[in-house]
Amino acid sequence: MTPTLVRQHHVHPASPPDPARSWRARDWAEIQERMLVPLYEAVYERLEVGPATRVLGLGCGSGLALLMAAARGAHVTGTEADAERLALARERLLPDDGARVRTARTRLLGSVPGEVAEPGGPGFNLVTAFDPQPFAEGDLVSALSEAAAMAERGTPVVLAGWGPAERCATSSVLRVASRLADPLRTPGGWRPRGRDDLEELAHRAGLRPDGSGRVACPFGYADMDSAVRGLLSTGLFDAAVAATDRSQVDKELTEALHPHTRPDGTVWMPNVFRYLIARV
Repeated sequence: MTPTLVRQHHVHPASPPDPARSWRARDWAEIQERMLVPLYEAVYERLEVGPATRVLGLGCGSGLALLMAAARGAHVTGTEADAERLALARERLLPDDGARVRTARTRLLGSVPGEVAEPGGPGFNLVTAFDPQPFAEGDLVSALSEAAAMAERGTPVVLAGWGPAERCATSSVLRVASRLADPLRTPGGWRPRGRDDLEELAHRAGLRPDGSGRVACPFGYADMDSAVRGLLSTGLFDAAVAATDRSQVDKELTEALHPHTRPDGTVWMPNVFRYLIARV
């Protein structure tokens, strides 16, 4: 299917980098993003990603998943609305030393999907949305629908999210964010996106579910400070910080992490992540 330019309406171009927020993007890249490597590897292995693969990564963050696909020989295009994360992705994937072929194999953009279409070029044959966090639900549906319009028929579209709460040790920590952001929230109100939610999302985007999987993605940190910084970098605690203040969130997050602290000071939380494969 030849990709076509489509109307862009759901994600705005990346705003100029904000030095005050750059620490969070750096913490995401250096501490937190690597926790999802088992997810990326499982998906790429299952879908046999290689030199013939043309990946479109929606919300590609600081580019680790795309870097892993590129290491397999894939052509990669990534979109990321967060300017700080996008800048780090460019450092990783488009180094100034010219070690990679920029225009032919790697493209990174701050908005989707109108800018990524290449009239007359081959369509994408893999679309990923490993991190739905930056998108409002309606925006993610629109992004997936428009990405599908630039993909070959039958292209797999991968959606990912947390597994069952009872198999995710981090779920108890994330409930702190919900409680601080909304003190009237029912206890245990935080809920990960389940399999049915992923399938509903796919259906709303006009996609056909065609398989799923679960992957162990433990969160491991060298110490408490790294754990707090890594979790804050996800953006899941932003509302809590806005509703209280950073010191209060740090304090309660540290308390919630204590049960997961080992005698040597490391922090370890077993988790399971789920992914859904849908087809265009």
